Order: sequence, then structure tokens, then C-alpha cells
Amino acid sequence: MAEHKNQIYDLVIIGAGAAGLAAAIYASRYKINHLVIGQKVGGLAGWAPLIENYPGYQPLPGQELMKRFLEQAKSLGSNILEGEVIEMKKSRNNFLVTIRNQQKIIGRSLIFATGTERQKLNVPGEDEFWGRGVTYCATCDAPLYKGKIVAVVGGGDSALTSALLLTEYAKKVYLIHRRDQFRGQVVWQERAMANSKIEKVLSTNIIEIKGEEMVQQIVLDKPYQGLSSLEVNGLFVEIGSTPSVYLVKNLGVALDEKQYIIVDNNCRTNLSGVFAAGDVTNQTHLKQILTAASQGAVAAYSCYHYLTKK
Repeated sequence: MAEHKNQIYDLVIIGAGAAGLAAAIYASRYKINHLVIGQKVGGLAGWAPLIENYPGYQPLPGQELMKRFLEQAKSLGSNILEGEVIEMKKSRNNFLVTIRNQQKIIGRSLIFATGTERQKLNVPGEDEFWGRGVTYCATCDAPLYKGKIVAVVGGGDSALTSALLLTEYAKKVYLIHRRDQFRGQVVWQERAMANSKIEKVLSTNIIEIKGEEMVQQIVLDKPYQGLSSLEVNGLFVEIGSTPSVYLVKNLGVALDEKQYIIVDNNCRTNLSGVFAAGDVTNQTHLKQILTAASQGAVAAYSCYHYLTKK
């Protein structure tokens, strides 16, 4: 990390998921001197058990697709730095970026591609058993539950695909959703419903997680087949995400009522020299790897014109 200390870049990209890495690829093509900073290279896309709808690729894990994004960005000359940005300030005509170890980097422009963060259930026992049966990543932890009973909570694509992935390891998967029907893509719903290992529990909420050293029980807000709780070895939380915008608030970047960054069709924010791309913006109603990557390309293009004029 020392090699980047106090360096001045034409562009600093915050976030190393699909949007951030796509922006880096296009920044390289426009010969923009840039640095990508991300806590987790690949972002949430890297957690996806299976990607079936990215054009030009046969189905593959999200980790593998993001690895290819990263390799391409590096091959074109992108500087990638794994680290956590803790503060951003406007400094004259530039932006001062502080990383957790207090090293500072200066950028003439910024692209925010910070994506979203996993939502929590916020019920008793969730924090206590995090890493001890409570998890937010089926791709990461599914192999740990071979031959065991697990539950997935959520009703969207991530919940359905996680449940399907878990059937390759667990002997039984409860799929719990607060509504009376799932909201994920029809193809995932059909596959989940056709899998004999998946047992759906609808119109039900989890209100507490119990156990000793590890998760042993999840308490329901209404009985299921006469039971007020279910015996499980693991709980996979897949209930959605919220935009990661804590860094931009101090800069004065405009947010909508749902706290997404407001951008125009060129991925420009209300602040000169500041752009945003991907799931963190208000433009991507269809939050997919494809749309995030396309916005990353647009943001880099807009940044190129900004820097050229500047």
C-alpha cells in the first residue's frame, strides 16, 4: 500500500465490484491514471452461487466471473488496492481519500461504485451467532453444512439460488419468506419448488435465533406444522441489501429518498468531478452484474470528458 501513499491520481474508483472494475477497464482504455480501492474485490457479485445471465458466458460462479473482471482490469494496467476508505474530503480542486491505516490518496475525480451491503434480520441471537451458524454468503459457507439441516430466509433471487446451492450439501433446506409468494425470477422459483430437499415456509418471520456454541434453533412468529421453532444447524440470511453511501454524505452528494446516489444518464452526480455507478445509484432498478458493468463504463467515459475539459 505504501506505493500509493500521497500519490495524485486523475481518478480514484471506490469499490471493486462489477461497476468499479468495469470503470477501471474503460479508464485504462481512455488512458486515465487511476486507482481502484475496494474492501472486497468482486463485491456482492462475487458471492453469487451461479451466474447464468451474463452475455457471452456459460453458467459460472460469481467468484469466477469477478476474477475474470479483475484479471482483465489488471492486464490493461489498472492499479487495484484492497483496503477500506474511511473518509473523503474536498481539498481545493481535488479529493482527499483516507484509508483505514491513515494513508491518504489524492484524486482529481471520483467514481463511487460502492454497491450495497447485506441487510440483517435484527433479531435476538443474530449477532451472537454470526460466524457460528448465521451467515450471509451461501457461496462461501455452503460446503460447511454437508449432511446437515439449514434454513434460508428471503424471497428474491439470492435466497432462491442460495437454497438451490445448499441442496448440493445439506440434507434439508427450509426456505422461509415473510410473504405468501416468492419474488425472484420465475426460473429460480420453478427450480426451487421442483427440488425435493427444499421445504418452503411462507408468510412467516424468524423472531429469534437460539443455540449454545452454534445455531440450533430458529423461532418463528407463527407455528409451522404445529412447531413454533425449527431445529437447524445453520441460517443463511438473504433478505436484500441497502446502498453503501456513508462515504458520500460528507461530500454533499445528493441521495434519493431510499438513500441511493442520484445520477443522470451520464452517471454524473450533483458534484463536479464526482460520478457513481452500479447498485449504489438510483438508475439501476434492475440490479444485475450486466447493468452495473454498463454504468461503470459510462461513468469512466463521463469522467474522461470531465478531465479533458478540466
